[in-house]
Amino acid sequence: MAVLEDRRAIAGASAHTDVGARMNEAYDAAQRRDYAAALAIWGPLAHAGVARAQNNVGACFAEGLGVERNHSLAFRWLTLAAEGGDPVGLRNLAALYFKGEGSAQDQARAGDLYRRAAEAGDGPAQDMMSWMLLEENGVGFDAVDARRWALAAAAQGIAAPMTRLGMIYHNALGVDRDPAAAAEWWTKAAARGDADGQAMLGAAYLLGAGVQRDGVTALTWLLRAQRGGSAVATRFLNSARAALSAGDIAEADRRAATPLPEPSQ
Repeated sequence: MAVLEDRRAIAGASAHTDVGARMNEAYDAAQRRDYAAALAIWGPLAHAGVARAQNNVGACFAEGLGVERNHSLAFRWLTLAAEGGDPVGLRNLAALYFKGEGSAQDQARAGDLYRRAAEAGDGPAQDMMSWMLLEENGVGFDAVDARRWALAAAAQGIAAPMTRLGMIYHNALGVDRDPAAAAEWWTKAAARGDADGQAMLGAAYLLGAGVQRDGVTALTWLLRAQRGGSAVATRFLNSARAALSAGDIAEADRRAATPLPEPSQ
């Protein structure tokens, strides 16, 4: 559920610079985790019909930020935001339908809302559409469309769809199998801290799939992935360690403990 969004994209407020200024004040308060102060600004704006403010109020009710968690009120405000055409409101309302919070669970309805948000350029919604199209959650299986949405989300710098694109090429989902392309996408995801992308990149280096085999690099990425919570990494760690000397394992540990540099765009 998203509350803090791009403050330049305030649906319904573009014609009123004072509204934009008030929204920025609320964002600053929310970034300080002073959600009560933020809601004191968002509330009146939401009642006045500012769709992004309606989304933010709904998201606060959904997450219990500055108010008691109330999925019914979250659903009401997010419906208004979605009806007002706010892409984030569409995405957040979709999440309620997907989880069955504030309404009956309806994955088909969630998919429709995610698609509308994705078509409006919302990166997380594009990522979710890609995932749903591969998992057949209410929208049917479509690997080609899944790849299209994953590319759109990846272009916005989101790491999870980069990992998914690697899997699409690895598993030949709507494309020819291409280990090099898979490793390239996993490299991008890994550099952005995606734990499963790091695990798959480590496995690629371990097996020499799409990249030159390199045991130390393999273990380095697998260790990063494990520390990031990836269950995928555990399948490869023993094999990776077994192939290395004690010195190489120590070197991999040292590298894995080094903070990642900022990824290049």
